[in-house]
Amino acid sequence: MNGIYPLAAAAVFALAPAAALADDPSAIVGGGADDAFAVHGQATLVEQYHPRFASPYRGAQSLDPGQRGEETTDLTAYLGVRPWRGAELWFDPEIDQGFGLSDTLGVDGFTSAEAYKVGKSSPYPKIQRLFLRQTIDLGGPSEKVEADMNQFAGTQTQNHLVLTVGKMSVVDIFDTNKYAHDSKNDFLNWALVDTGTFDYAADAWGYTYGGAAEWYRGPWTLRVGAFDLSGVPNNKNLDKTFHQYQLEGEVERRFSLFGRPGAVRITGFLTRGRMALYDDAVAAAAATGDAAALAPVRHYHSRTGLSFNAEQEVADDLGLFARGGHADGKYEGYEFTDMSDTFAAGLSLKGTRWGRKDDVVGLAGILDGASSEAKAYFNAGGLGILAGDGALPHPGVEKIIETYYSLPVAKFTHVTLDYQFVDNPAFNRDRGPVSVFALRLHSQL
Repeated sequence: MNGIYPLAAAAVFALAPAAALADDPSAIVGGGADDAFAVHGQATLVEQYHPRFASPYRGAQSLDPGQRGEETTDLTAYLGVRPWRGAELWFDPEIDQGFGLSDTLGVDGFTSAEAYKVGKSSPYPKIQRLFLRQTIDLGGPSEKVEADMNQFAGTQTQNHLVLTVGKMSVVDIFDTNKYAHDSKNDFLNWALVDTGTFDYAADAWGYTYGGAAEWYRGPWTLRVGAFDLSGVPNNKNLDKTFHQYQLEGEVERRFSLFGRPGAVRITGFLTRGRMALYDDAVAAAAATGDAAALAPVRHYHSRTGLSFNAEQEVADDLGLFARGGHADGKYEGYEFTDMSDTFAAGLSLKGTRWGRKDDVVGLAGILDGASSEAKAYFNAGGLGILAGDGALPHPGVEKIIETYYSLPVAKFTHVTLDYQFVDNPAFNRDRGPVSVFALRLHSQL
């Protein structure tokens, strides 16, 4: 075990008994309806492993065909204050350590959303969030708000406006889903916790600066936002000038189907930044005889994408969800993946039927596709954000199945066993399939 691993393990098990001292966690950590401050915390460890798999060739960004295991750990504090009525100021410092499989490369629907695109063997601190949220009541029935991470308990009217500004993750606000949106508690795959083609603005850790407005009126919500992009695609540093940016828009409709709650969200983005056309990179490579490269042919362009996600409760213990999206495949992906099309669907089932009401089983399938322009680029030796086998003579749809079983081992502490089957990793029918096994330990209060 290296660095933070034993420290994180100790933190996981320390959080649970501390929270168990009171029936109401807010009695320990604040965040109640009348509290002026709140302190929450979480610790998550993920171990992933895959055995050997078939691989007639490999490139600079291929998933390693030999048996391999990696671990990631993170410790986060969620510190909140209420500076005035309706306002919440949150500060989330975090300590991270570890690597994704093959340095988080080689599978476009990557197998762990706990693995950032920056891996380090020693623990390092980051300030992941620092934002101000203002809620303005606009009338209607009063609704109760429960205390949670980055959320004070309280009340708000059904119709209300929420304004958020600062450093955050775009998917804190957009593309949320009750059953598949939290890699610390439900699915691990990137294309399940968020829509795979939602190439949202972020640094290499998934966070950025910007602002969003959410208007809730009855069963409808309209969301808009503007956020800073990386200085160059797939980079650790954000654009300090905000000259490269992204606009988000989302419409949500909540409803009741056969007396059960459900929701549908339509999300769109417009990216404005320096990015390459795949065809330009392929043409340049043909002229020089070198492998295709994106950096020399980047110019200021616009890239768009549209996605949906839906959730539906079908029984007290069973929920279904689906996600799908398309992004302009002529251009390189800017922040997250190389896919231009995705569809995912699955279910979440609580263990009530076998006498374990706090257990949860998840099962989902994913189809991820690359555009014809992207396939030609990868076949010309190009490297993307996650893909890059050196060649792609036999492209295909990347197909993934994920299933998990989560069970409590102490109050506010869960262990999860996870399995993913990946066919055609990085759109390549010549490599794989790959079986990925994972163990997740998570505690929070």
